[in-house]
Amino acid sequence: MAAPAPLRDRVYLLVSRIPPGSVATYGQLAELAGYPRRARFVGQALAAAPRSLGLPWHRVINAQGRISPRRGEGRRRDAESLQQRLLEAEGVPFVGGRVDLARHRWQPVVDAAWARAVAREAR
Repeated sequence: MAAPAPLRDRVYLLVSRIPPGSVATYGQLAELAGYPRRARFVGQALAAAPRSLGLPWHRVINAQGRISPRRGEGRRRDAESLQQRLLEAEGVPFVGGRVDLARHRWQPVVDAAWARAVAREAR
């Protein structure tokens, strides 16, 4: 099943707001988008995102602080390597293949006004 359009649009908006030097997890983005426990949909939405959006896709990692494996043998390693290089260039180090989420996880200030703005912009 593909990610629902409202989730997809909210994910794109949220990913565009992750600042350099920070990361978000798939589950975190699903929760912020109003779709708790739909982390896989977030991954599907990102995989389907048009490059023309210019999303900082590399700032999204899994709940263990790791880069998620990708499908396809040749492309997988290249994409994972690129993602790690892009994050490291932004000052996000990997120790033992992981990002320290306590230090680098994006912590948006989520209040009622922010939630309304996200919902409005995703329409």
